[in-house]
Amino acid sequence: MSTDTQRPVVVTGLGATTPLGGDVASTWRAALAGTSGAHTMTHEWVARYDLPVTFAAELAVPTADVLPRVETKRLDPAGQMAMVAAREAWQDAGAPQVDPERLGVVIATGIGGVWTLLTAYDALREKGPRRVLPLTVPMLMANGPAAAVSIELGAQAGVHTTVSACASGAEAVAAALDMIRSGRADIVVAGGTEACTHPLPISGFAAMQALSTRNDSPETASRPYDTSRDGFVLGEGCGLLVLEAEEHARARGARVYATLAAAALTSDGYHIAAPDPEGKGAARAISTALADADLAAGDVVHLNAHATSTPVGDIAEAKALQLALGKAAAGVAVSATKSMTGHLLGAAGALESIFTVLALHHRLAPPTINVDDLDPEVELDVVRKEPRPLPAGDIAAVNNSFGFGGHNAAVVFRTP
Repeated sequence: MSTDTQRPVVVTGLGATTPLGGDVASTWRAALAGTSGAHTMTHEWVARYDLPVTFAAELAVPTADVLPRVETKRLDPAGQMAMVAAREAWQDAGAPQVDPERLGVVIATGIGGVWTLLTAYDALREKGPRRVLPLTVPMLMANGPAAAVSIELGAQAGVHTTVSACASGAEAVAAALDMIRSGRADIVVAGGTEACTHPLPISGFAAMQALSTRNDSPETASRPYDTSRDGFVLGEGCGLLVLEAEEHARARGARVYATLAAAALTSDGYHIAAPDPEGKGAARAISTALADADLAAGDVVHLNAHATSTPVGDIAEAKALQLALGKAAAGVAVSATKSMTGHLLGAAGALESIFTVLALHHRLAPPTINVDDLDPEVELDVVRKEPRPLPAGDIAAVNNSFGFGGHNAAVVFRTP
């Protein structure tokens, strides 16, 4: 099949395991209720290492409660989360019959199998090389979760892993869109997974002053756009979407959540960790994605913002939205769901794509919690405290994701 950039792509399945719930339904209910997934960690290593940050947004339902023991031993936690989400997404899509050579998988991660890597190193150092497990390398590989899911589903059109820090999950969705548009696949399972609630990443993020230090109030620590924000809350989890060529979905009578209208990627070329303070690269990603979707700025009614709760990042994104949308920005209902989930790093863009899809599907924008004093530099219509109904008719929404290294991703969805 030849490349067709206009080949419509739709969302037919969703799967997730998150700090708010063990599946999509419970996660969405908790998000609409304004629930925080952040809590004080009870692991013995928190005290052992005297960590400066003692809380995170960990899974609401441990993978060990869902997967057989043999799978938890053969998969890194990131792979375990991907398997849980993939099975839900595939069943949600109706377990479609598809030629294996027309089925692809793109599952991103920002950091990869850090638990496996560091646990194996401890075993090597303390007990010697013979105590390093034979599956260590497959488990720690960044592409391990994508490979495991592709084997589970028998996908043969291609299995890929996008690694672009906190933009990884959104880039996976963009890559899947390209796979279907180019004719390589009819269905792609796409998203991101991250499991790095480990003392080393926590220490590293804390050392660069990226994490909130509200140890006395974890539930209110993630506060995007609030004047008292002091950093992000580390989260973990996985979000996956089943993306499908529209004609393939219609032919099998699939339920369609939304249309994946476009995606665009740009880079700042500015700094390894900080965004371009003027948001120019991010604005270009949004504008390019809207142009590809043949939409005007005024067609966007909802946006799930990257909004990590860092002092610099939130302002840069707000400026980007003003640049990209102009006066139309005032009419966009902006949700910052990291206020509830924490920051899932490489899985953030995927989970937030799911939130964006569900917002269109239910015509309801989830709230942003913990915004007590909106930063005057944020000239946006932030949805606060309660969910907000979205208009009837054909509407569009955008999901933004940005990552260390200057990665910018914008994904556009619209009602089917």
